[in-house]
Amino acid sequence: MSLLTMILKMSEGLGKTCAIFFLTLLFALPLGMIVALMRMSKNKVISSVVRFIISVLRGTPLMLQLLAVTYGPYYLFGSNVMKNKLIPVVIAFSINYAAYFAEIYRGGIESISVGQYEAAEVLGYSKVQTFMRIILPQVFKRILPSITNEVVTLVKDTSMAFTVSYTEMFTIGKQIANSQTSFTPFIVAGVFYYVFNAVVDYVMGRIEKRLDYYK
Repeated sequence: MSLLTMILKMSEGLGKTCAIFFLTLLFALPLGMIVALMRMSKNKVISSVVRFIISVLRGTPLMLQLLAVTYGPYYLFGSNVMKNKLIPVVIAFSINYAAYFAEIYRGGIESISVGQYEAAEVLGYSKVQTFMRIILPQVFKRILPSITNEVVTLVKDTSMAFTVSYTEMFTIGKQIANSQTSFTPFIVAGVFYYVFNAVVDYVMGRIEKRLDYYK
């Protein structure tokens, strides 16, 4: 198999890799904020339960969570509830990354001084208005470097979908490598991921510069 043919064949799985990436961000980013607010709840029961769930998600391998979400329904209900493997893959990725985003959000929110909340209250802002108009914009600016780091990691983690036989780019590369007894497909995959990450890093960097409005 020529290098060009190999690249074209692997590019067929690039769309599925992108699907995992973008759908995970679509669900994990807002879910992470919800989890962070629950983690910061004054209700000790809610806070403790969410804290435990986060510790489990961060303390166990993503690969294990992928296997559990994909094959768990079969062992629990005796049938494959989700026939489209993209669904359990996105669910597992979204839940896992939501746990990491939640802690990033929490750190950003807690870094805002109490004085800003008090000043907003004096000005007549409600708690929701204070959070949405004053706190959240500052939090987003402060946590963006950490979010960028997780997004870059997500690009590489999409390759774990091969563990549940989801034919994204890395899975196709692995199949070609096995059939051709060659390491070249892995090099091609590495280049794909590097370029993908370079684009992500550039976009996130531009966003960071746009938010540096005091410089």
